[in-house]
Amino acid sequence: MHQKNVKKQNIKDILKARYGENRPLPADCAPAPAAKCVNGTFAGKARGDVNIFLGIPFAQPPTGERRWKRPLPVQPDDGIYEAYYNGKSPIQTEWRTEQASYYPQGEDCLYLNIWCNRSCSDNKKPVMVFFHGGSYGWGGTADPLYDGTNFVTAHPDIVLVTVGYRTGLMGFVDFSAVAGGEDFADAPNLGILDQIEALRWIQQNISGFSGDPDNVTIFGESAGGGSVSLLPIIDEAKGLFRRVIAESGSVALTYAKEDCADFTDRLLKESGARDMDELMALSEDELKKLNEELNEYNNFPQRDGRLIPLDPYTPYMDGSTVGIDMLIGTNANESNYWIGELGGIIPYLFGVPVKFENDIRLLSPSDRKRVKKFMSLLKGHEIWRLSEFFNEIKFRLPAIRQAEGHTRNGGKVYMYYWTEPSSVRFRGACHAVELAYVFQNPDQTIYTGKPADAALTKTVGDMWANFARTGDPSIPGLVWPAYDEKRRMTAIISLSPHIESDPLKAQRELLNPILRYKINPSYSTLDYNVPFVRKTLAVALGTAASAATAAVLLFKASKK
Repeated sequence: MHQKNVKKQNIKDILKARYGENRPLPADCAPAPAAKCVNGTFAGKARGDVNIFLGIPFAQPPTGERRWKRPLPVQPDDGIYEAYYNGKSPIQTEWRTEQASYYPQGEDCLYLNIWCNRSCSDNKKPVMVFFHGGSYGWGGTADPLYDGTNFVTAHPDIVLVTVGYRTGLMGFVDFSAVAGGEDFADAPNLGILDQIEALRWIQQNISGFSGDPDNVTIFGESAGGGSVSLLPIIDEAKGLFRRVIAESGSVALTYAKEDCADFTDRLLKESGARDMDELMALSEDELKKLNEELNEYNNFPQRDGRLIPLDPYTPYMDGSTVGIDMLIGTNANESNYWIGELGGIIPYLFGVPVKFENDIRLLSPSDRKRVKKFMSLLKGHEIWRLSEFFNEIKFRLPAIRQAEGHTRNGGKVYMYYWTEPSSVRFRGACHAVELAYVFQNPDQTIYTGKPADAALTKTVGDMWANFARTGDPSIPGLVWPAYDEKRRMTAIISLSPHIESDPLKAQRELLNPILRYKINPSYSTLDYNVPFVRKTLAVALGTAASAATAAVLLFKASKK
């Protein structure tokens, strides 16, 4: 068997062995550890000094008539229940880099996990709430990368929570053009509404786990970083948290309404459904099979003008987010992550230029000149220069735009730029490489390649924990100044962490105007009739007589 398949099978076996369904316990039992909540008393397990509670429901199951509807609060309950097993992962396609995809999946996925250290007697501990990444179409709390035991062992005064939410087909789909869709107006942003409901549950119940509901920090990476960037600008989420840590995600990871139509069209075509009644009649197994065909086309949260503003930067610019402390940052080689996602360096060499040429034709002639000048600043092979373009417009510059708006109105922001690389070939400091460090799980090498450096792991954990405690990520030996538009002080996170003023200034100044185009981050609906493809086909086909063949190939590709 191929080595990658062996690894995949091992992950599947491990996660299958961890699955179980939490059951009711006798009314007269006295479990320990246990915590009383609105919806029951939950019995966890102890590992060392850490109490672990897995699979606690924070909303009613979004199943049956509740499919594609906003989450409802849990119902009051005096029962006693196990909290031994993770809730199911949301429906998604199995994928090597999303380990939670190998855990059992289902529509009933609105559960959270809690880690708290019983050796610390403080009954008002800072609370850190994590929302996972996965392009809003993958991920889940069962991923071993997100196990909170080591973090809470290292920081016993912190309560750590990880939250499941609906993704892809079940969490972000627009039914406004489907007959009967008017009754499903929240469907484009259900995953975000799930996160808000989880934060409401935490406000009501976290004191039972020694957490302080008045000191909640939300944090996330990729789609999770996008989520925690959106939550401060959503009225329904006001007052549910105090601080934000956004890792490699921003409000730029959103779609316009017109971007969401393709996914709905594909859903109707693949399912054969003509209206919402027929979609609601689909079984869970049918939805899982549909998802296999649709997952790569899933939507991001929709800028619908209802829940999420049409311009999500505006609330940062007009002062609506003041009062929330923010720690925001990106990685030096974010885009290199997609070398693995696209199937290796060869597909990446072809995919990135196609994406670039799709995006560049949206720009005005003067802005195309900006991009050309930006490219001339860079050295190395064209693929790395194109990668840096996407590092900037998809990740770093949107994060800076958020920081600028927030600090301009008196909000406090700390900015970082992660440069410590993965050991995996071609990856560099890629997207998600920091997660093993943040969670203090150095042996989770799926993104780092080799075990995370012990000293840097401790440093990063201390920074994140200090920010959750106080709103300041400084640690002994490194004073981390707040960000402002004049000095732009940024922590460079590497084996030798340090502070720099306005890193990559020339790149920032050249590309900043490009953000106004709100370029769609998706790779799944590209037009292949672009100069790069035409040139590549001409070289491959070799003769003028093959021009007709090239035209046919382009036509077919553009219809996929």
